[in-house]
Amino acid sequence: VLSEKPTTFTITVTSEAGENDETVQTTLKFTYRERYPDETPLYEIVSQENLDDNDTVNIIKLLEQQAEENLGMVMIFTLVSAVQEKLNEIVDQIKTRREEEKKQKEREAEEEEKQRFHGTPVTIENFLNWKAKFDAELLEIKRKKMKEEEQAGKNKLSGKQLFEMDHNLDTSDIQFLEE
Repeated sequence: VLSEKPTTFTITVTSEAGENDETVQTTLKFTYRERYPDETPLYEIVSQENLDDNDTVNIIKLLEQQAEENLGMVMIFTLVSAVQEKLNEIVDQIKTRREEEKKQKEREAEEEEKQRFHGTPVTIENFLNWKAKFDAELLEIKRKKMKEEEQAGKNKLSGKQLFEMDHNLDTSDIQFLEE
């Protein structure tokens, strides 16, 4: 209660916890007029949390509608209940929007994955061109390998050359057998 003459008070309305314990909240300020409940109370939104301007406008419109419908009756509880339901709807809309964004991202990722694996259609001409390039690459690899083997073969000595270089090898087998 902010004042007695005229009676002014605030009520904080919070939605039920949404995804990740996310809530929306608003603080409403009500001021009774002299002829309340035969005329609507004055109301305004003092503060808000996680609400955009469009949601705030919708809440004010809802308050106006509910106040007109409930003229002649005590209506603060009805107004606060309507705002509570509206806040719960907003949380549901936020949740739905996030799920849609998540699904959209998944669809985009799936399309991107499909594009990555979608290649060129194979035709006879494509295949023959690829085969010619592939055969040329294999031939080049074989040539390089043969050159390397030739160069390595020049450095290797044959058995006869080894025996001619080191005469100790002539008698090494005989000594091994005698032992």
